[in-house]
Amino acid sequence: MDMSKFQNFGKNISSTFTPFANRTGQLLREQLGQAEDKTQLPPDYVELEHRVDALKQVHSKLLSVTSQYANESYDYPPNLRESFLDLAHSISDKVAAVSTASSAAEAQQALTKPGKKPAPKTFNHALGRASLTCAHILDSSEPLATALEKYALASEQVGEARLHQDQQIVQRFNSAFTTTLNTNINFAAKARKNVENARLSLDAAKARAKNGGMGFALPAGVGRKEGHVGEDHLTEEQRVEIETAEDEFVGATEEAVGVMKNVLDTPEPLRNLADLVQAQLEFHKKAYEIYAELAPLIESLQVEQEASYRKSRDEHA
Repeated sequence: MDMSKFQNFGKNISSTFTPFANRTGQLLREQLGQAEDKTQLPPDYVELEHRVDALKQVHSKLLSVTSQYANESYDYPPNLRESFLDLAHSISDKVAAVSTASSAAEAQQALTKPGKKPAPKTFNHALGRASLTCAHILDSSEPLATALEKYALASEQVGEARLHQDQQIVQRFNSAFTTTLNTNINFAAKARKNVENARLSLDAAKARAKNGGMGFALPAGVGRKEGHVGEDHLTEEQRVEIETAEDEFVGATEEAVGVMKNVLDTPEPLRNLADLVQAQLEFHKKAYEIYAELAPLIESLQVEQEASYRKSRDEHA
């Protein structure tokens, strides 16, 4: 290997490793309580850090819950056992198959044939499937069977509305919140890390100058005088190193302030929350409309059966 190349390689390694080693040594001294001076960050900067940390916590906390909207069966009863045939068809397909079949055998054959897609595993769908099964257990002429079938179809509609809500939340809220967490807030974290590295480099440079060029503190009276070493005691090389480190620290701090303010000032989280609320509003509104249409039908069947029951009882009185 050419000696000059080897020397250049050594210099490159040294230039990369030395700043890291200096920062690491300074951090270790601070953790051990051996650092005499530590550059303090401005109070306004620290306040921005606290606010960004709070915003990150908000995103993480909400996503830990709303991520469940990506799980179709989040409200599906855990102890419910449904057969393959239960899940092979949608409720509306089953109703259509039974109503168009010319015989019980034809209806059964249609129901055992797999549908276009498996029935969703949601609570409303499960409730609808149970209601439809109960309707088929009864004679189709009974009012309760008719009511249960109507309730089954309504439950399926509510379940489909819930799935649409979930899709909207996943696409418009979860995706946006995750992006903010992984980009803007992450960028802020990197900018803050750059500030911390710049501060450690600055304090390490000051410590080396104060301790005669060494990164560790010497015992009192050995190799240096006690107390603060002013600029008069600095060599030109030390002064340049400290000034360069100060410039890098100030630059990193200004950049981090800009990044953190951008994260905190953007209205994106509020827009995302508005999308979440709108998706939930649309679902509950749709569910209300479905039940509002169903309720009079069920009540009408109940009134008719009540009247028939009273008439039958009077006739046998």
